[in-house]
Amino acid sequence: MANLKAIRDRIDSVKNTKKITEAMRLVAAAKVRRAQEQVIATRPFADALAQVLYGLKNRLKFEDANLPLLKQREVKCVALLVVSGDRGLCGGYNSNVIRAAENRAKELKSQGLDYKFVLVGRKATQYFERRNQPIDENYTGLEQIPSASQAAEIADELLSLFLSEKVDRVELVYTRFMSLISSKPVIQTLLPLTLQGLEPEDDEIFRLIVREGQFKVEREKISLPVATFPADMIYEQDPVQILDTLLPLYLNNQLLRALQESAASELAARMTAMNNASENASDLMKALTLSYNKARQATITQELLEVVAGAEAL
Repeated sequence: MANLKAIRDRIDSVKNTKKITEAMRLVAAAKVRRAQEQVIATRPFADALAQVLYGLKNRLKFEDANLPLLKQREVKCVALLVVSGDRGLCGGYNSNVIRAAENRAKELKSQGLDYKFVLVGRKATQYFERRNQPIDENYTGLEQIPSASQAAEIADELLSLFLSEKVDRVELVYTRFMSLISSKPVIQTLLPLTLQGLEPEDDEIFRLIVREGQFKVEREKISLPVATFPADMIYEQDPVQILDTLLPLYLNNQLLRALQESAASELAARMTAMNNASENASDLMKALTLSYNKARQATITQELLEVVAGAEAL
């Protein structure tokens, strides 16, 4: 009987765990929807900014513009901006991006270059602090869905490092959102800006939908219109001054987009992890129920044998 009670208690425990993991999966799904809505809401400004920069690019030779954010100089020190999460229970999301940053730091060191970290998220901060890595700044406790003000705060720190020539290049290590079951750590150069790839091309946005009771990601292609400025357009300000004003906005937009992708990747990884945990809990409950029934049947059989043996003795 003690064995039966232990099995019953474990079944109840697994059942309660399944309720928790299922609730966490649904919460993550709701937050993925919020992340998707924010990406859609910020897209008009990002598209308009890209179009203006594209128009200026056709009128100016950026390499001839003497602007600090475009200045290429000899690289001696690199700042690595690593975007991780504040919490766990999201599969390999945090470990993958931390491993990519650590490998990149080793590559820079092997090339004889110095590096320093600017960290976003408690997981990356704890990991690199324990290993006494050079950390310039860290940001924890950010909103689950990044905002433009938070991106601007981080961008200001990066601009300060680059313009003061404490670092000669800024690289971003973040997780690109591919699908609900796939994400990819990537490394992107933020500073100095090269502004390559401003040419209009098909972009895409993701939408989280429910189909046949399952969450799925639907991608929608977006075609950007081509913006051309008239050849005889007269600027009230020097185009170089306009460009100097727009480049920090472009940097903020690039950083905000990366933070949004990382947030979507983290939430999707948490959804997948909690879904797998719920399925494992269901399988374990079936196995425990089968063990309970076998143990109960064995107990009943033993009791019957004892009754029969007692009757024969009489």
